[in-house]
Amino acid sequence: LVSVPACCSARYNLAVLACFGFFLLYALRVNLSVALVDMVEPNTSSAKNVTSNVCPEHSSTINVPRNTTGEKYSWDAETQGWILGSFFYGYIITQIPGGYLASRTGGKLLLGFGIFGTSVFTLLTPLAANLGVGYLIAVRALEGLGEGVTFPAMHSMWSSWAPPLERSKLLSISYAGAQLGTVVSLPLSGLICYYMNWVYVFYIFGALGVLWWFFWMLLVSDTPETHRSISHAEREYILSSLKDQLSTQKSVPWRPMLGSLPLWAIVVAHFSYNWTFYTLLTLLPTYMKEILRFDAQENGFLSALPYFGCWLCIILSGQIADYLREKLNFSTVCVRKCFTLIGMIGPAVFLVAAGFIGCNYALAVAFVTISTTLGGFCTSGYSINHLDIAPSYAGILLGITNSFATIPGMVGPVIAKSLTHNNTVEEWQMVFYIAASINLFGAIFFALFASGEVQDWAVSGYHLHRN
Repeated sequence: LVSVPACCSARYNLAVLACFGFFLLYALRVNLSVALVDMVEPNTSSAKNVTSNVCPEHSSTINVPRNTTGEKYSWDAETQGWILGSFFYGYIITQIPGGYLASRTGGKLLLGFGIFGTSVFTLLTPLAANLGVGYLIAVRALEGLGEGVTFPAMHSMWSSWAPPLERSKLLSISYAGAQLGTVVSLPLSGLICYYMNWVYVFYIFGALGVLWWFFWMLLVSDTPETHRSISHAEREYILSSLKDQLSTQKSVPWRPMLGSLPLWAIVVAHFSYNWTFYTLLTLLPTYMKEILRFDAQENGFLSALPYFGCWLCIILSGQIADYLREKLNFSTVCVRKCFTLIGMIGPAVFLVAAGFIGCNYALAVAFVTISTTLGGFCTSGYSINHLDIAPSYAGILLGITNSFATIPGMVGPVIAKSLTHNNTVEEWQMVFYIAASINLFGAIFFALFASGEVQDWAVSGYHLHRN
């Protein structure tokens, strides 16, 4: 098998365009956490808490006349919790159908319209907020429906585009866009709120999403066979590298699939990882504001720092993982397990440490950053293991594991909010403890039961003669 150069190849173009797509998806998902601070009347969020053990005010910004033209709403903490969580109620519904549809019709249209739909609903967010909180929750849930199909659709596309030994590289490039979207949109949304008006947060990102959609529809195709400008050499290279891995069977082998222990290993790992990820994603700005008492402008940049670390880590670990497999002949399962262990135990340790350093801002930010950064190893760990065990059904498998992994997004922040009524340091330590122990459990479970081989049920109809 002659490897085909990566530069300007169709598969790397796909990875880069997908990277932009996931960048926008996460920007569209996270911007509400920042804008919400500006959408709510200051006196309706919980009363300022003055306990002896909360850190001193920490603000060094020059007062810039800030824009206050945006509409303000009197939503209490519980309502805000519902608004932030509503996205996941839509998101969880379309995971498995998204994976199933992508395996039937291809991922291009599904992913394209998923992001297009999310962008359109983002453009409608300010209008919905004006109409009332019910409308806003509905629009966020609809955004979730649109985003729910995207990861399974992308996994499904990679099952026909990614040569096995380039999987970690290609997938890590495309999915790293999600971290980058978080990195850029947190501080940028903060600045837009600060200098313009919170409605522009939704207008700007929504418009960019629609623009991306045009490029995606023009330049991408579902499989190498249908691609308009792919070189003959690259098409042959991809097809021949995948020829023993895909199933010809049209029906989905649900029963053996759902009875497969390697699949449940991914489910448990995915659930555990997301518990920490979503708890931090939705509550880090709150923790920094209420406990460490950073103001919003600093907050945007500091909240983004961990995801920047994670983005770097995803890209690098993807390169390292494929290097270990291709050049040093490490087995796939060994690489997946090691990367998952680093990516889950590392964050658990530093997250707990972050709860114990009192008001040392620099250390708090450093620990949370290291914790999230190390999590990037998981992308080349459990996160693309679906493609190792069942390339033909990777989209469906991701739909299954992501459905379970969405539950922490719905439950985690609610539990964390209910544990931190008084916003004391001890209460937050409890939140970090829970996240860390769930992470630890997921890592151990994956290390025990994961597999790196294509499962028998995933190639049936192909190699019926092999025993």
